[in-house]
Amino acid sequence: MKRFVTPEYITGQEIKSIRTQLGLTQKEFAQFVNSSVPTIERWECSEKNITGPIVLLCEIIAENNSLAEELIIPEKEYPLRLWYMYNEKVCTIIDVDEGKRQVAIKNFTNKVMFRAFGKIEKPSYELYEEWLESRCFPRERDKMKLILKDLNIPFYDAMMIIEKTEGRMAEDDFWIKIER
Repeated sequence: MKRFVTPEYITGQEIKSIRTQLGLTQKEFAQFVNSSVPTIERWECSEKNITGPIVLLCEIIAENNSLAEELIIPEKEYPLRLWYMYNEKVCTIIDVDEGKRQVAIKNFTNKVMFRAFGKIEKPSYELYEEWLESRCFPRERDKMKLILKDLNIPFYDAMMIIEKTEGRMAEDDFWIKIER
């Protein structure tokens, strides 16, 4: 049986210290560790040793202070935001200004194959348009007009198709959430 060098418990004071080092309120820290504010309050005031997944999570956070910063959802840069998802995990956030043809992204995974634009950190608007179409059925598809009719879309438009289909493809767990 494998054994691990992980602490068995953490104190409330240690949790508060880690939260304070991160510069987070109790509410923000609760969101970060996927817990409730009352739980964070209870832990921080506790005289007892705290056990459970929070122990290892705090150990990881203490070793990697930039982790919280890396996971912050950025302020919306442009009017349109697309969330490129793998199942329920956010892979890339894409902000778009369609009028000015500008794109800004933030990746939330190191797995290049899971990123909307792979290794590209500053995609052009043209690359963004190509990516949108890649999440739709091809323009040349046989009986495309029937598919568009089923979707209640008057003509081929990648964004309109994605709004109806979430950019879901057959046998693919990636999808797109649109925020305007």
